[in-house]
Amino acid sequence: MYITDEDNPRLPFLRDKTSKLTTSPGCYIMKDKMKKIIYIGKAKNLRNRVTSYFRKGQDHLPKVWKMVSHVYDYDFIVTDSEFEALVLECSLIKQYTPKYNILLKDDKGYSYIRVTNEDYPRLQAVLQKYDDGAEYIGPYTSSFAVKQAVIEANKVFMLPTCTRKFPQDFRKQRPCLNMHIKQCMGVCTGKFSKEEYNSIVRQAVDYIRNGSSDSVERLTDEMNKAAEELDFELAAKLRDRIQAIQKAAESQKIINDDIRDTDIIAIAQNGEMACASVIMYRGGRLFDKASYFLGEKDDSVKMREDFLMQYYSSKDSIPKDILLDEDITNGEIIEKFLRQKYDHAVNISTPKRGQFLRLTTLAKSNATEYLSIKVGRTSREITALEELAKALGLPKTPKYIECYDISNLASTNMVAGMVVFENGRPCKKYYKKFSIKTVAEQNDYACMQEVIERRFRNYFEKTDEGFSIMPDLILLDGGNGHVNAVEPVLERMGVTCPLFGLVKDSKHRTRAVATGGGEISLAKCRAAFNLVTAIQDEVHRVAITYQAQKHKKNAHRLEITKVKGIGDKKAAKLITEYKTKEALKKATVEELAKTAGVNIDTARELKEIIDEM
Repeated sequence: MYITDEDNPRLPFLRDKTSKLTTSPGCYIMKDKMKKIIYIGKAKNLRNRVTSYFRKGQDHLPKVWKMVSHVYDYDFIVTDSEFEALVLECSLIKQYTPKYNILLKDDKGYSYIRVTNEDYPRLQAVLQKYDDGAEYIGPYTSSFAVKQAVIEANKVFMLPTCTRKFPQDFRKQRPCLNMHIKQCMGVCTGKFSKEEYNSIVRQAVDYIRNGSSDSVERLTDEMNKAAEELDFELAAKLRDRIQAIQKAAESQKIINDDIRDTDIIAIAQNGEMACASVIMYRGGRLFDKASYFLGEKDDSVKMREDFLMQYYSSKDSIPKDILLDEDITNGEIIEKFLRQKYDHAVNISTPKRGQFLRLTTLAKSNATEYLSIKVGRTSREITALEELAKALGLPKTPKYIECYDISNLASTNMVAGMVVFENGRPCKKYYKKFSIKTVAEQNDYACMQEVIERRFRNYFEKTDEGFSIMPDLILLDGGNGHVNAVEPVLERMGVTCPLFGLVKDSKHRTRAVATGGGEISLAKCRAAFNLVTAIQDEVHRVAITYQAQKHKKNAHRLEITKVKGIGDKKAAKLITEYKTKEALKKATVEELAKTAGVNIDTARELKEIIDEM
């Protein structure tokens, strides 16, 4: 079934919003007009996946079509990997039970690592979580990763995998083969106390949860020792053990019983505004998230302190732990204020390593992407504009860039194109095309002077909305000569906008930026180089396309004026009315006679000429 704007009038808004969406992995959350969540999905590339729902004329299955027709808005959460997106999707679907999702009725979508409730506990891979007093680590979506984690943890820490019960089975039988090949510590010998054994089990649990630094360090030492002794097979096995367990621990950023009730707060900032992202964990599960735009702030410490005070002053409750992405100065004072307000201790901390650092990094990624959408820029475009400003020594980041190019064919059909890049992206509604009026011969410098003067005359006279904005940067498709030709025009008109040229190599590819007296290479500024290349290619396309259109129109006009009684004015009237050769050919004799203001006989002759064009 094909989705149209009539099926859902919000589609144009949704398409525009999606065009600014990040390409990172994550989850998207579809909402209806009542802000109720109706569908949750995951994506390796959020922009591509969400775009597929709202694309014009998109063919959908009936269920998907029905869902899209009810979407009023959507939200999203950025993750570090597709695997994390999968875990988060599973968690959110269980939490919100959206109407259009195939809901999980039990926990078969998850696997757990179980630490049994015994004097000498074992590690087990299980599919269900029971209220049996055991400790459960997870949930995880990959049962294979869980099984591998348990197998490798048992090997690394030499935990027993037999069916014997301890301590009742101490010394009842000979130790099995695993002890002799050093894959088991030999608990059955009775040489390990309950305390010693449980200490080793805790190390294994720490290792599974977050790659305990002590355990990783020990295993790494063993791996390096094996490599030094040229036992590369053992070294490879040790390396694989580390990777297998760390893979199982990856999802703990999304669901982790250790986190319990915690808020994770991070703030992303640019020169204009800042965005705070709050990720809320309750009972070890990602419960909710929110983003707040703070306006322009300079002091990152004060910004975070102000946000904490304002955000929690209006809340009914507060978790015991708050994780920040950066240190603050008055943390103890704020903790005291919150403790008095909510009548329980509150700990504000900034993690420096481990899973909690990964969580604040995740919150920072979400804040950055929401900020990018708010100001209409992706992280890549922000980088490009900042690099360009630094390379050219601009007083501020060039949010609004204009670029000009001249195109002609042997002194005929001389035209210019103007393109606008706003926040690093093409802004086609402000594109302009110029027909050169005052230059009779081929002279790019004079043509550029005319175009720039006309552009800023319109700015000062306020005759055209497209010319109402003063650019932050002007680029000319040309070298130092073009810059030197245009500078006097800007000075005479009182325009102080930075001006540079774009120089191409022998293969017509962007090479450098011209200053009027030299060149600036952008070879080491890859993002900025890609941006100016895109701008130069775009302005060249606009100018040469307009020149080709003018050439065709003039060629048609010359053909038409071969008919007696059809001069330049009548030919221009016909070209203006019908615009294309195809439209001219479709016109009847009567229509041609009426448009050109000629008799039927002249119109018939005109029709014959047009049909032969």
